[in-house]
Amino acid sequence: MTRLRIRRGWSRSSPRPYRGAPVPGGFKDPSFQRSLALFRAFRHEQDDPQTCYDLLARDAVDQVEAYDGPVSGRTVVDVGGGGGYFTEEFRKRGANAYLFEPDVHELGEKPPDGAVIADGYLLPLSDGVADVTFSSNVLEHVADPQTFLSELARVTRPGGLIYVSFTNWLSPWGGHEWAPWHYFGAERARARYRRRTGKPAKHTLGENLFAVHIGTTLRQVRARDDVTVVSARSRYWPFLAETVVKAPGIREVATWNLLLILRRCPP
Repeated sequence: MTRLRIRRGWSRSSPRPYRGAPVPGGFKDPSFQRSLALFRAFRHEQDDPQTCYDLLARDAVDQVEAYDGPVSGRTVVDVGGGGGYFTEEFRKRGANAYLFEPDVHELGEKPPDGAVIADGYLLPLSDGVADVTFSSNVLEHVADPQTFLSELARVTRPGGLIYVSFTNWLSPWGGHEWAPWHYFGAERARARYRRRTGKPAKHTLGENLFAVHIGTTLRQVRARDDVTVVSARSRYWPFLAETVVKAPGIREVATWNLLLILRRCPP
C-alpha cells in the first residue's frame, strides 16, 4: 500500500476571484458573475482546456475551503482528476495533494509529479490517510457508484471531508458531448454526434458513461453509515442551490451538476 509523504513549500498565490463567502457550516450561494464566468469558460473546454479547468479548479478548492477551512498542510487525495488541474490548485494553496487517475490518456502530456495510475474502486492507500478526498465529475463514469464512494470513505480519516460532484443523467449536459440529444435516446444522440462531427463520440452509455440520478444517489448516500451528508447542492447555481436539490423530479433536470459534501464518520 502506498503511504503518502508530506510535501511542503507550495505557494498560496493562486488568484481566487470567484469565491463564495464562507458561512457557518457551509458555503454561501455565490454570484451570477461566478456562474456566468464558469459557463463562459466551459464553452471553450475543447479549444482552451487550460483556462477552463484552471478556473474550475480554483472554484472547487474555494468550495472545499468554505466547508473545511484552509487546505494548507492537509493531505488531499484527488481521485479521477484527469490532467491534474485540481491537484495543482490544491498544491498552490499549500496542500499535500496527490492524483490517482485510472486512464493514462487522461493525464495529458504533463501530469503532476507523483501522479498514480489507479482504479478508484481499489486505491493503493491505507485507511484514513486523507484529510480531504476529492472527486470532480467522476461518479457518472463508474458502473458501481456505491463501491466507488465506499473507497473514497475508506481512505478518508474520521472527521475528514469528502467532495463529490457529478453530472446527473437528466441534466441538460447529462449526455456530455452528445447532449442535449440524449433526451431522445443515447444511441440516436451518438449517431447524430458522429454525423455532425465526422468522428465517434468519446462516451458510450453503459461503458464509460452511466445514467446516475440525483434522487437515487441521495437515498443511497443518506442510508450509508460511513458518511454523513453535510450538504447536497447544485454545484454551479448562483442562488437557492440547496433548495433545487430538494424538489423531486425538477431536480433531475434543473440541478445540472450535483455537489455532495460528506463527512467521514468514525469507524
